[in-house]
Amino acid sequence: MKQETFLRSVELPVAAAAAFAWHARPGALERLLPPWDDVRVVSRSGGLEDGAQVELSVPAGPIRLKWVAEHRDVQPPYQFRDVAIRGPLPLWDHCHRFEPLGPDACTLTDRIDYACPGGPVGRLLKGRSLRRELERMFRYRHDTTAADLAMHAQYADRPRMKVAVSGASGMVGTALRHLLTTGGHEVVPLRRDAANRIDAGPADGADAVVHLAGESIAALRWSEQKKRKIRDSRVDVTQWLADDLLKLPNPPKALLAASAVGFYGSRGDETLRETSARGDGFLAEVCVGWEDAARKARDGGIRVATLRFGAILSPQGGALRLMLPAFRMGAGGRIGSGTQYMSWVGLDDAVAAIHHVLMAEGLAGPVNVTAPEPVTNAQFAQTLARVLHRPALVPVPAMAARATLGEMADSLLLASQRVVPATLEETGFTFRNAHLQAALHHLLGRAPH
Repeated sequence: MKQETFLRSVELPVAAAAAFAWHARPGALERLLPPWDDVRVVSRSGGLEDGAQVELSVPAGPIRLKWVAEHRDVQPPYQFRDVAIRGPLPLWDHCHRFEPLGPDACTLTDRIDYACPGGPVGRLLKGRSLRRELERMFRYRHDTTAADLAMHAQYADRPRMKVAVSGASGMVGTALRHLLTTGGHEVVPLRRDAANRIDAGPADGADAVVHLAGESIAALRWSEQKKRKIRDSRVDVTQWLADDLLKLPNPPKALLAASAVGFYGSRGDETLRETSARGDGFLAEVCVGWEDAARKARDGGIRVATLRFGAILSPQGGALRLMLPAFRMGAGGRIGSGTQYMSWVGLDDAVAAIHHVLMAEGLAGPVNVTAPEPVTNAQFAQTLARVLHRPALVPVPAMAARATLGEMADSLLLASQRVVPATLEETGFTFRNAHLQAALHHLLGRAPH
């Protein structure tokens, strides 16, 4: 068995003790798993101490493999090792080493001693691709670690919060939960009952509630029944939640409620800010009712912010996940004329924006959660194809989109919303990936050229 070694270092904007503590908190491993690779945490025993183990489910073509790693040589705050005791590789010994650079900086060096399966033949066939995958993975991990630590360091002198989250198991809720717990905050899930009503009880004594739950708008066509579910799951459920929060013995200080840029309707190339008027159409009506329901919580002195999300990009879900198969085959392209504007935001920036609003105690009202540079649909298609090194030569005619999706095509795919995050920028939020190409490179593990 021939051993290989992979080394990569990154400078972090916090002391070694703070960097080590971040890795020891719940959610750290999940924050570091690349979103393009469907690796899942199955179970764990213990925390970051010698002998503690974590079990992962790892994709391998059409099957999934078990990977069990054990923590060893844990020496706070300087190092720990993860050693695979079961997995697809005959050797995996990963040492995380933290070297102080002063009171507010350190270097993290990841050293991996590993071996390819299959001996010399396996090394010949898989060696280069495995090393490329390690480069992709650790570029993503180091970028995420540095950005998360820098964000949490801004508020290191603030008390840790208890945050109740509805929709905590969804794509955004899951990412938010891990972002908050690695910062030392407590996250309490809020669950729905059989009648779709959210149990507000666990929010008693919480500092804030983040309300993300709602019926998916993805469907082949919007029947009247589907539209009713979309409306009720947002307007009625939010109204019930606001009422129930006000009845708690110790209501939360803040309610951050999801909304969407559908509030603005289809507005061509008009630049839309939080002060822009509402638009027309089904989604605009839903968003108006949604936000009005959340604002009921203000009657009891709760700070209310309504988060108008653009298209949240991640290969784990949403629009990008649906687009990727066609674009990877070189069969992607613009939809309709391609001139309609698309307001987007990367998943990491979406949850970092939620964290920003949680921490900005004076921030209330509508907040556009979109990247500062919306793009046309044609620009989006061209950029995604370029990042994937594929052409974008297969457009979807507007007529075909309408024939397949009906009203949903006009509301989601052909609507034009040029939304900018005026409130986030005015209150000092820093985007990790403000430009679409950089965001796609990060999310898909593609190196910039």
